[in-house]
Amino acid sequence: MVEQVETSMSETGKLCVDGSEFEMPVIVGTEQEKALDIGSLRARTGYITLDDGYANTGACRSAITFIDGEKGILHYRGIPIEQLAGKSRFVETAYLLIWGELPTSDQLASFSRQLTENALIHEGMKYHFEGFPNTSHPMAMLSAMINALSCYYPFVLEFETDKDIDKAATLLMSKVRTLAAFSYKMSKGQPFVYPDPNRRYVGNLLHMMFTVPYKQYEVPRAFQKALDLIFMLHADHEQNCSTSTVRMVGSAGANLYSSVSAGVCALWGPLHGGANMGVIQMLEQIQEGGMDIDTCVKLAKDKESGFRLMGFGHRVYKNYDPRAKILKAAAERVFAQLNHRDPLLDIARRLEERALSDQYFIDRKLYPNVDFYSGIIMRAIGIPTNMFTVMFAIGRLPGWIAHWREQFLQGSGRIARPRQVYTGQQQRDYIDMDKRRA
Repeated sequence: MVEQVETSMSETGKLCVDGSEFEMPVIVGTEQEKALDIGSLRARTGYITLDDGYANTGACRSAITFIDGEKGILHYRGIPIEQLAGKSRFVETAYLLIWGELPTSDQLASFSRQLTENALIHEGMKYHFEGFPNTSHPMAMLSAMINALSCYYPFVLEFETDKDIDKAATLLMSKVRTLAAFSYKMSKGQPFVYPDPNRRYVGNLLHMMFTVPYKQYEVPRAFQKALDLIFMLHADHEQNCSTSTVRMVGSAGANLYSSVSAGVCALWGPLHGGANMGVIQMLEQIQEGGMDIDTCVKLAKDKESGFRLMGFGHRVYKNYDPRAKILKAAAERVFAQLNHRDPLLDIARRLEERALSDQYFIDRKLYPNVDFYSGIIMRAIGIPTNMFTVMFAIGRLPGWIAHWREQFLQGSGRIARPRQVYTGQQQRDYIDMDKRRA
């Protein structure tokens, strides 16, 4: 376990409130990002801050992921994402995020072995799946079944040692693939396929999804590498909506599995994990409508058109999303190896080229994000759009676990409880029924 590097508090800032000045500590992170510590603001001034969407609010101190949106930088535990994408794989990166250091060969072998040995789920859980109608969304099933894991592994309800946390993390990392694959099979009305101990992490997932009783699915190496890369690039992204949800639920003392289950629900939102589905739908709309690229760009700039250019822009990045650059190259490799042309990829290429040369998008710093190419790759693999967000959840799981674990081990014991600015009615009297007007 790596100890968190302490932030500096050698500076102070001044706030002027109602004519009085108040000194507040300035927190300086290890990458020199600065924050004003307003923990005592309300007690000293009677004021709170208002920050819709928490765009300027730091909710915690974390040693897991660093993002510089202006420069297009993403680091996991200090290591640039470009290096990890070129040299690592998802399971090793998951170890790095959760436990803080790259594993030795023995540690990685042990972790991989545990992921293989724990891939089976309790047979009783199959009956839970059978209780869902086949019209159920796979994300709904995944969230419910992750939460149900705590019923079969009750030790997660009250950890006694760090080893208990590590065991729970490994179990969840292993079993989430099986839960995801079973959710897919239920939505297709097909029989479950058990995990194969001779397959690696990503290959095992695709085997469980696409093997049917009359035909064993042989996982193409190009698919396995591409999906492994997608998982790695999605593994953590600082305090996004779903990760913040995991930490907030965990702050109440909720166990790891229920906290992650809540994170799955947050990720299900179309403004978060569903964005890559929107990209595919947009590209299909362009293809089916026979729209030319110039028309698409013109409509995207017209707020009254109702057409939205999906996959461009990001809440944090004001530069090219580093993950998008990596996935663009991966998409080219996948289709080259398959010797297959996807018209949606051609549309995406032309759309990106056109948008990046348009002053409207340049001025607004609207660059392609990770969702722009991830959906195209998953479509090529054969993953249906209703499973895109499930894939995102599997990839993001190491980050969720790492943040829950970090918060738990910090042991502050303080429940997350934001304030609000009330804008409703002032105090008024109750009106009897016979005196109320319609």
